[in-house]
Amino acid sequence: MSIFLRNVNVLSRQLLKTIHNPRTADIKHIKRWVAPTLKELKRRRDKIGPEPLRKRSEFLEWNYDAEIYAFGKRLGEEFDDEILRKSLIHRSYVIQQELKQEREETTTTTSAPTEIAKEDNSHLIEAGKEIIKNYLNKALQNQYPEEPAEALHKYLTADDMLSHVAKHLGLTDLILSEDFPVENSTLARTFEAVIGALNESSGLERAELFLKDFLLTQLSDKDIFDIWEPEKPYEYFIGIAKELGYKDVEPRLCNESATNTILANYQVGLYSNKKLIGLGYGETIENAKDTAALDAIQKIKLQNFNKKQALQ
Repeated sequence: MSIFLRNVNVLSRQLLKTIHNPRTADIKHIKRWVAPTLKELKRRRDKIGPEPLRKRSEFLEWNYDAEIYAFGKRLGEEFDDEILRKSLIHRSYVIQQELKQEREETTTTTSAPTEIAKEDNSHLIEAGKEIIKNYLNKALQNQYPEEPAEALHKYLTADDMLSHVAKHLGLTDLILSEDFPVENSTLARTFEAVIGALNESSGLERAELFLKDFLLTQLSDKDIFDIWEPEKPYEYFIGIAKELGYKDVEPRLCNESATNTILANYQVGLYSNKKLIGLGYGETIENAKDTAALDAIQKIKLQNFNKKQALQ
């Protein structure tokens, strides 16, 4: 009897350990048929090929009215609903709908014609383009000389940049146009139309603040020479040196290493009146001289221009 009780106590202790420490339990939640089934489904999916792109409006839960309302609220701007909708309708979409209506009228004569949008965003695109141009000219010319300002203006108004901003604002799914997937040029024109719509809805000041927050800030992680660089930096600097008050500019070889190898490195300094005004490195002396000229341009021309603007 005592042996039986001892065995019962041992079994009860083991059972309690299993209950309080479930990690020791030998339980498998995934059945044997799961892995082969998933592999077969993956094989069939690969055989069919990737699923074609579909418009967001083809999904059941799509609500265009709610998306239009949420667009302005998400950006913290007050848009006139009718003007905002018009800014998203391209001429190609209007033509597409007119042709579709004509085909429906030729096939069915009893049903009433469907109402289509007759106005597109053409005039809003022109208005927005003018606002962007005027604002960027005003903002950039106060910070940079003429040539860098023109290069930055061209960079910010390129279709790639405008479409990048429009895409991240969530305009891709709201655009009504014939092309799908939406092209960069269409996204860029839509962004310009939205600026025009904001101007008509809330005024020029809000439109310019919108540009400052979403377009001008694209320069925040850029160096000026990533966007603008003279074709011949050394000759360009020599040409403007006299205007900046620097005479007798001469390059001097300051240092060199590994000259007879593929890892050659030269250090060239630009001097004026025995003062170092620019320092550059390169695999050849000419490259190092151009780099030193860029350094001098940034130190002297751009910084002096900013100081003059700050004093005005």
